[in-house]
Amino acid sequence: MNNDFVIWGWLLLALLAANWPFLNNQYFFFSRINAGSNKSAWKRLSELLILYLIVGLAGLLLESKINGQIHPQDWEFYAVTFFMFLVFALPGFIYRYTYNK
Repeated sequence: MNNDFVIWGWLLLALLAANWPFLNNQYFFFSRINAGSNKSAWKRLSELLILYLIVGLAGLLLESKINGQIHPQDWEFYAVTFFMFLVFALPGFIYRYTYNK
């Protein structure tokens, strides 16, 4: 399998996961919020954090499969990737709070 295909697939997964909390009213894919109400911002942020951790774990597994080892990282790496994940979530955030009232 081509490594470029795997990396682009992982980036697409990250983009979809970052926007997922803003594009639906389900909380962690399971519970449905009542039809007249929306998820609170805290629920959306907690779901975003959990999805960041899941996508990060998938990235670690892919790195170990492609390179054979996981390179050690400091806290700066995780801070940058978390804020990059927040940038990935921007289209869903804009759609939820600007166009979908």
